Amino acid sequence: MFKQDKKIYYTLRFASAMCFIGHGVFGIITKQIWCNYFAVFGIGHDMAYTFMPVLGTIDILLGISILVYPTRFVLIWLAVWGCITATLRPMSGEPFAELIERAGNFGAPIALLLLCGVEQNISSWFRRLEPPAINRADRQKTVRVFLQCTACLLLTGHGWLNLIDKKGLLSQYAALGFHNTLQVALTAGLVEMAMALVILIKPVRPLVLAFLVWKMGTELFYPHWEMFEWVERAGSYGILLALWFSLDNKTVTGPSYKFLFERLNAV
Repeated sequence: MFKQDKKIYYTLRFASAMCFIGHGVFGIITKQIWCNYFAVFGIGHDMAYTFMPVLGTIDILLGISILVYPTRFVLIWLAVWGCITATLRPMSGEPFAELIERAGNFGAPIALLLLCGVEQNISSWFRRLEPPAINRADRQKTVRVFLQCTACLLLTGHGWLNLIDKKGLLSQYAALGFHNTLQVALTAGLVEMAMALVILIKPVRPLVLAFLVWKMGTELFYPHWEMFEWVERAGSYGILLALWFSLDNKTVTGPSYKFLFERLNAV
């Protein structure tokens, strides 16, 4: 079980770092759609372009710090910042699905904190975060249930965007040579909704691995800045891979939500 925890630790650590490094790159290159999110706070177009590289640089530096010297403080900040940036999407007029599709962005650092424990001693937040040294069955179950719920959300979100015919996804399918892009989006959406249901009710390792391959593969189809888009979604891949490790050749029934909430309150 210690080896399993270590694999989950490094998976979530690397995924959290890559997610925010990828996100930061879009700040550096001043991604136009970010202006909509600044507008939520009343920040104009010109000022938004001034702030983007600053925030992007901070994201990149914090992502690198997770690779070099991980701390609870940075993970907490990344989880909060990931929630904020995801929430700004529906607040700026985008579908709510855009928020839950990015559950991996804030879910990966939260899952890593659950795995290692959130200490009440503030000074411990700034010490190097190491893999768990004690085998805690209750904590392992908490992490597994949280990973299930997060994976369900991110797959549901992406499936939902397909079902409502998100323009960006339709453009991807057209670029791949599909003529009936609406039919492709409908099929992909239904498939991803089914994946989410399986993850939530009865995940098994072969299927979770197949879903991971699907997610990593489909995220390669962005027509612009595709590599950075792919890297930014590392939180989603990390959640699925960590779930695969956590199952450890076992079939798991649906998550106990009461157990999860009790454990989250106890952290």
